[in-house]
Amino acid sequence: MNPTTPTTPVLPDPADERLRRWRLVLGGDDADGTGRALTGTDAAVDKALTALYGRTPDDHERDRDRSAAGRGRTAGLGASAPSVARWLGDIRAYFPASVVQVMQRDAIDRLGLATLLLEPEMLAAVEPDVHLVGTLLSLREAMPDTTRETARAVVRKVVDDLEKRLSARTRAALTGALDRSARTARPRHRDIDWDRTIRANLKNHLPEHRTVVPERLVGHARAARGVRKEVVLCVDQSGSMAASVVHASVFAAVLASMRTIATRLVVFDTSVVDLTDRLDDPVDVLFGTRLGGGTDINRALAHCQARVTRPADTVVVLISDLYEGGIRDEMLGRVAAMKASGTQFVALLALSDEGTPAYDRDHAAALAALGVPAFACTPDLFPEIMAAALEKRPLPIPAA
Repeated sequence: MNPTTPTTPVLPDPADERLRRWRLVLGGDDADGTGRALTGTDAAVDKALTALYGRTPDDHERDRDRSAAGRGRTAGLGASAPSVARWLGDIRAYFPASVVQVMQRDAIDRLGLATLLLEPEMLAAVEPDVHLVGTLLSLREAMPDTTRETARAVVRKVVDDLEKRLSARTRAALTGALDRSARTARPRHRDIDWDRTIRANLKNHLPEHRTVVPERLVGHARAARGVRKEVVLCVDQSGSMAASVVHASVFAAVLASMRTIATRLVVFDTSVVDLTDRLDDPVDVLFGTRLGGGTDINRALAHCQARVTRPADTVVVLISDLYEGGIRDEMLGRVAAMKASGTQFVALLALSDEGTPAYDRDHAAALAALGVPAFACTPDLFPEIMAAALEKRPLPIPAA
C-alpha cells in the first residue's frame, strides 16, 4: 500500500466566524451591516430565530388580526399547532435544552401560544421545565380531558428531575441538623462535637502543653424515634409565584418523607388550601393549586398559626412576594406572636433560580424589624436555610 499523505485540517477563518455569529445575532435585515449570507444549517437556525425574534409583539398582534380577517400572515410561526410543532422540533435540533426552554418561554409570552399547549400533540413536542409547568397549571381549568393526562406526564417529568436533583442533599442537610439540634453532655466518642467542646473548655487551656483539658464534653445526641420537628410551608400561589410553587411542592414531598419531620403544606391566594394530605405525590399537590388571583397572607398565616402545636420545635416558612391584600397589621402581628412563642419564622420572596423578584419593600422592611429578614432563595440553597432554621442558628442569607 502506498503511504497516505497526511492532510492538514482546514481551520475556520476567525474573522469569518465572528461575522457569521454577528449575522445570526443581528438577523440579516438591511441594516445589520454584515453582508454575510447563510447556507445549510446556519440558514435553518436563522429561520427558527427569525420566526420568534425577527418581529415585535405588535407585529405578531397585527398578524393575528390579519389572519382573523382572512388576509394571511406575512411571517412568524403561524397560528396553528402543526407549524409551531415543527418549529419546536427545529429548535430542539439546533439548540441545547437550556436555550430551548428560554425560547419556548419567549414564544408563549411574545406570540400568545399558551392556548396551543392545550393540544396533546403540542405538549409532546415541548421541552419540559419549571416555567412550562407553571403555564400548564395556570391553564388547568381550561384543559380538556384529552390533554390532562399528557399534561400530568409533562409535570411528572419535571418533578422527577427536581427530586433527583434536590432530595438527597435535602435529606442529608436536614438529618444532620436534626442530630445536631439535640445536644448531650455524655456523648460517645464518634458523636463528640469537637468545635463546641474546645470552646466550652478554653478556660482549661494549658499553654505549656499546647492542649485543652476537656473537662466537659459536648456532643450530638442520636436521633430519637418519632417526630422531633414540625415544618409548615405557607406558599403564595399568585401568578408571579409559579416557579416557587413548583419547587415548594417538591420540597414539601421530600420533607414529608422524613419520619422525624411533620410537614404541612398550605397554599393561598385570597383563599387558603391545605394540601398536606397529598404530600405523597407532588404532582397531585401541583394539580391541587390554583395559580393566579389575589393575595391574603394574613388569612393564610392565621390558618398556619392555629395548627402549630409545639412552637419551640416548629419552623414556619412563608414564600411570598409580600404584596398583601389582607389586613397588614394583623399579618405582622401574627408573625410577631409566632416568634414570641418560640416558632422559627422564615420569609422567602421566591424559591426559584430566577433571583429576587418584584416584591413589597415596605412589608419586607416591617418583617426585618421583627427579626425576620425577607430574601430570595434558590432551590440549591434551601436545604441549608432549613437546616439553619431547625438548629436555630443564623440563616445563610445570600448576598443581594
